[in-house]
Amino acid sequence: MGFRKDFLWGGATAANQCEGSYAEGGRGLANVDLLPQGADRMDVMTGHKKMFEFDQEHIYPAQTGIDMYHQYKEDIRLFAQMGFQVYRLSIAWSRIFPKGDEETPNEEGLAYYEDIFRECKKYGIEPLVTITHFDCPMHLVKTYGGWRSRKMLVFYERLCRVLFERYREYVKYWITFNEINMILHASFMAAGICFEEGEDEKQVQYQAAHHELLASAIAVKVGHGINPENQIGCMLAAGQAYPYTCKPEDVWEGLMMDRKSYLFIDVQVQGEYPAYGLKMMEREGVRLQMEEGDPELLRNYTVDFVSFSYYNSMCVSADPKLNEGIKGNIFETLANPYLLSSEWGWQIDPLGLRITLNVLYDRYHKPLFIVENGLGAVDRPDENGYVEDDYRIDYMREHIREMKKAVEEDGVEVMGYTSWGCIDLVSASSGEMKKRYGFIYVDKQDDGSGTLKRTPKKSFYWYKKVIESNGEVL
Repeated sequence: MGFRKDFLWGGATAANQCEGSYAEGGRGLANVDLLPQGADRMDVMTGHKKMFEFDQEHIYPAQTGIDMYHQYKEDIRLFAQMGFQVYRLSIAWSRIFPKGDEETPNEEGLAYYEDIFRECKKYGIEPLVTITHFDCPMHLVKTYGGWRSRKMLVFYERLCRVLFERYREYVKYWITFNEINMILHASFMAAGICFEEGEDEKQVQYQAAHHELLASAIAVKVGHGINPENQIGCMLAAGQAYPYTCKPEDVWEGLMMDRKSYLFIDVQVQGEYPAYGLKMMEREGVRLQMEEGDPELLRNYTVDFVSFSYYNSMCVSADPKLNEGIKGNIFETLANPYLLSSEWGWQIDPLGLRITLNVLYDRYHKPLFIVENGLGAVDRPDENGYVEDDYRIDYMREHIREMKKAVEEDGVEVMGYTSWGCIDLVSASSGEMKKRYGFIYVDKQDDGSGTLKRTPKKSFYWYKKVIESNGEVL
């Protein structure tokens, strides 16, 4: 049977990790610009170290990215050579509204993305647009406290309305928020939240998430109103939580960990907070401030599809003595003794993708879209910039194989697959260039040096065959 004929193959990037040119074209400063390389990155990401301006002591890789702002035509041409049918990209909010709270958008920013969409259309590539991929204009952070403020709903709705109207003839696939559950793990990066000393962090996180959930519902309402053909989805950072043993307490911990990942998606798909979520917040002392009309808004404007990132599964135990934790994609998880790990300690679990697909489809009965999956690795190019990245091919082959089984053998409805970082870009978690995901090598190093020359890797030609054969040739 295989994948359906209209299955969408492609790749994914985020504006703040590839565009660069952070002050060109009328763009304003954003939270994601201020994530530094090095030891302070995690503290800034989580909202525990205040960094609202650039300083001389740090490198800020988002300032330059891989210069896709100027080189997007070449990059999209290379994507077309691979046969991409879809390209997932994000809008830099501060290119459209530099401060975030203006009445009138920045025409130069709007024209820039229109040019990108035209370039995609030229090659028959469908854009899949993430409205907010962690971007939040710094003016909104400084003035309103980011997504802790309900006033963000007005500014986000204005952004959505402008995007849906301006790009109506170019874009029909949209994602409201990237990895919405990341708000609980990296609050400044995900929602522009920097905590004050002594503040109840859980209260702030869940209230901010409530505002994002309302904003997502508003996006669905506005997007369907402007163009009924719009397909508007949600997105989570996914990966099944395994109990470390079959001890019932470990199984329970796994269930609780999964619920924390799924809570916000439950609201976006099912239109209300589940009972377990209300109880969980109650236990943590969280009192959500709900206003009149909130329940109706959430209930009436649920998403059309569920998209997710998948890099690894997780492992959890009820035993407090088990502390040999590893980090996988910012989430704390125990080492799974049955799995190998990447150079960054992320455990490689292709079957976990099939498991995750089945769990999500069983739970939501909505079409699924894998919008991030890939291997971050150190690539060693030859003198011509060519990389023999068989390790990446092996990783992706096994994951696509398990995705195929989920479709063929389990009946899971999957819309498409966009590999993460289809061209080398700045790593979100570490801020490094040496942690590469792409099919295309970009000559740029962590210290900012390099020619920015693009060179297809071995995986480029492998993925081209995968797409040509609709996943039959792996």
